[in-house]
Amino acid sequence: MRLRLLRQLAIGVDLGTANTLISLEGKILVNEPSIVAIDPVTNKLLASGSIAMLMHEKTGTTIKTIKPLRDGVIADFSAAELMIKSFTNQIRKTSKNLIFSSYTMLFSVPTGITDVEKRAIKDSAVNSGASEVLMIYEPVASAVGAGLDVMSAEGILIVDIGGGTTQVALISLAGIVVEQSIRTAGNTFNNDIIYYIKKEYNLLIGERTAEAVKIKIGTVLVDLDGDDTMFEVIGRDLLSGIPKSVKISFSETALALDRSIAKIEESIIKVLENSPPELSSDIHLNGLYISGGGSLLRGLKERLGNKLGLKVMVVDDPSNSVIKGTSIILNDMKKYSSIIFS
Repeated sequence: MRLRLLRQLAIGVDLGTANTLISLEGKILVNEPSIVAIDPVTNKLLASGSIAMLMHEKTGTTIKTIKPLRDGVIADFSAAELMIKSFTNQIRKTSKNLIFSSYTMLFSVPTGITDVEKRAIKDSAVNSGASEVLMIYEPVASAVGAGLDVMSAEGILIVDIGGGTTQVALISLAGIVVEQSIRTAGNTFNNDIIYYIKKEYNLLIGERTAEAVKIKIGTVLVDLDGDDTMFEVIGRDLLSGIPKSVKISFSETALALDRSIAKIEESIIKVLENSPPELSSDIHLNGLYISGGGSLLRGLKERLGNKLGLKVMVVDDPSNSVIKGTSIILNDMKKYSSIIFS
């Protein structure tokens, strides 16, 4: 097979606290947990993504697992660089007819990112082989991925609930008019579930178990109609030290998550309070959109709608809306040039 040499490829990256997604030519080629496993003595990469996640919270002294991102930004520079290199190597393997002589990387980043955090992303990307590093704000990428026209004068209110941060942004004319970013999101929900089960049942569970509870029965309304299936949770009894299991219900997860969801509601209200009157009119007519993995919690749309008195819509494929938007922007960088920065 004759190899096709591309001098300047453009790769989209949703570098998330929980998961990293990478797209090339409009296709999502990497969708992996944001984690690496390394040898603590040599700092050599042993595994990344889903394989490293299988090792998480199960390692001894010969393997160390690291989540390089915290609250949507790089917290461990060396681990982030290893992870990005590993994921870009995956693309090389899956795209055997491509030779990477140079490539641009477009990262989606939180709205509250600092210059130091931007530098960490740039350095990690360049050291992993990127010739150019560009960025776009996550709520804007999510709106584009949801098929919304961010270039129009009509206000768009979007709430992106990721792994490390929840970002609320009012977008108009390709710019963010008002925004709020809080560090209450998917990872916080996991910690809420861990704390609740520990308090109510004297049972200590791990992060992976809490994530499974959130996905299987996570809800935000105690009286939500629907499945009343109980979910079995296995952990360590804090009194005896012996492994045991308990069964928890949908309504219990609503109790566990209540305080965190209330914080998200407060951040939305702050954005609404600071919105220009003409854009408030748009919001009243069009409602708000929610995206990100956290938007999949049962009853969230109903709870926000009742609290705010607005129409609430979950975007199509909310977990992938950011990377889809990044791909769309890369495909027409001239059109979206005003919302890209470096």
